[in-house]
Amino acid sequence: VLTELKGRGVADVLLALIDGLTGFPAAIEAVFPETVIHQCVVHLVRQSLSHVGWKERKAVARELRAVYQAPSEAAALAALDAFAAGPWGARFPEITALWRRHWTRVAPLFHYPLAVRRLLYSTNAIESLHRSVRKVLKVRGHFPTDEAAAKLIYLVLQNVTLKLGTPPEWRTALRHLRVLFGARVPDSL
Repeated sequence: VLTELKGRGVADVLLALIDGLTGFPAAIEAVFPETVIHQCVVHLVRQSLSHVGWKERKAVARELRAVYQAPSEAAALAALDAFAAGPWGARFPEITALWRRHWTRVAPLFHYPLAVRRLLYSTNAIESLHRSVRKVLKVRGHFPTDEAAAKLIYLVLQNVTLKLGTPPEWRTALRHLRVLFGARVPDSL
């Protein structure tokens, strides 16, 4: 799929937000070696909470929030160390191990201010967009031509864009992307 994207003219991918699918980071790096790969924090928290009983989930999630909402990577590592040394880390050492295993993919988040990080925490927006397109295509069943399917997908994307608009965080994010990635960010954005 990534090679096909490159063949269709995608010259560069600045960042990729992954949900932990094994092998996907290596595939991305093979085709787009300069891409910064971010781990979806929401998926990482969900994975962490899968080790915890229902009654304790809110408290553990609150403690983990101190890690990913820290103002810097050093502060986040300190928060992770505090979590590991605290009662939850002692009861659930696999959570700390999980975060440390994925740290190289979590660490790039701290290059952004908190408002921009919130946009990179989760793949949910992407999954929602995919669900919207799939829902419309499923109802239609089949299309007389590929062009008819492409037109319908275009209309769905326009509808989703109208609903979502352009939140101010995206403008802030674009400014930070231009600082971080320089000439790799097109002026037309």
